[in-house]
Amino acid sequence: MTAGPADIHHPAGPRTPEIDFRFSQGVLRLEGESYPEDVTKLFGPVIAAVDAWLATAPGAARLEVALFYFNSSSAKAIMMLFERLDEAARHGTAVEVVWRFDAEDDSMEELGEEFGEDLEHATFRLEPVGEEP
Repeated sequence: MTAGPADIHHPAGPRTPEIDFRFSQGVLRLEGESYPEDVTKLFGPVIAAVDAWLATAPGAARLEVALFYFNSSSAKAIMMLFERLDEAARHGTAVEVVWRFDAEDDSMEELGEEFGEDLEHATFRLEPVGEEP
């Protein structure tokens, strides 16, 4: 089996999310805000790395999305990640997608539901954060 791509860690910037893709552990995380000036420059290499990793047929993958704001261009990039992971799930990879959102933010919850509806093979879970026990 060929080795996958190197793990990716981009710290959050003023307009970009933290991207912490630990291919070696099968855990991919996006967190923060995403409205970069050049979405292709930010997400193009990340999506290419995901493609290379998925080509190694990992047994499991988990994508954790905890964005509290993103623009439409970022939404397209996120959807591309979802599509790739859903396709991997169709071919036998155990894929879980976790959409974290502020419990007070109905808009992000609804966006998560919409993204989740497009997944046919991957497991999708909405996870509110910040709720009082």
